[in-house]
Amino acid sequence: MGHLDEQSYGAAIAGCPKCDRKAFEVASYLEREQPVMLGEPSQDGRWIHDQAKLVDGTYRIRCLNCDHESHASPDCPRCGRAASVSDALATPPRLAVPRMCPGCRSTTLLVTATVPARVRTGEGAPTSPVPIAKFGEHGYHIVAIACEGCDWASPAAGCPVCGGSTTPPDEVSGG
Repeated sequence: MGHLDEQSYGAAIAGCPKCDRKAFEVASYLEREQPVMLGEPSQDGRWIHDQAKLVDGTYRIRCLNCDHESHASPDCPRCGRAASVSDALATPPRLAVPRMCPGCRSTTLLVTATVPARVRTGEGAPTSPVPIAKFGEHGYHIVAIACEGCDWASPAAGCPVCGGSTTPPDEVSGG
C-alpha cells in the first residue's frame, strides 16, 4: 500500500502552498498491458490502472509552476520498502520475455508491467499518463507474462515495483 490515500492525494494536488497554482506533475508506477510478438512489442500497449492504483503508485507530486514537491517519498509506493524508488527506476526488468510460449510455441504473448509514468493534473482536461520507461528499459518492471492460446503464465516474484519481499516483516522473522 502506498504512502498516500485518496484524501491525502487530493490535498497534495489541491493547490501549491508556495505559488497557489493548481497544476502538478504526478510521478507514479502504473499498470500497463503490452502485447509482444517474438519477444518484442507488437503494439503501443495500453494503461490498465484505475484512480486508486494511480494514487497507490505515486512517489512524487511536483508543482508545474515553481517545482515545489507537495509529496515526495524515496520508499517503494507499493510495498513501502525504504529508499527503493531510485533503485526501481535504475533496475532493468526482472523477468525475461521468451520469444515463444513454452507451452504451445505461440509467438504472441501478453506482458503486464508496472511502469513509471508522469501524469499532469489540474490543467482543465484529463491527460493520459506518459511512460518514463519503455519496454525493456530500466524501471519497466514485468509483473507477468501470459499466453492466451494455452493459458500458460509466468508471474514475477516479489513487489511489482521494487522486487522486494511481499511478505510482511513479522512473518519473515517468524514473529
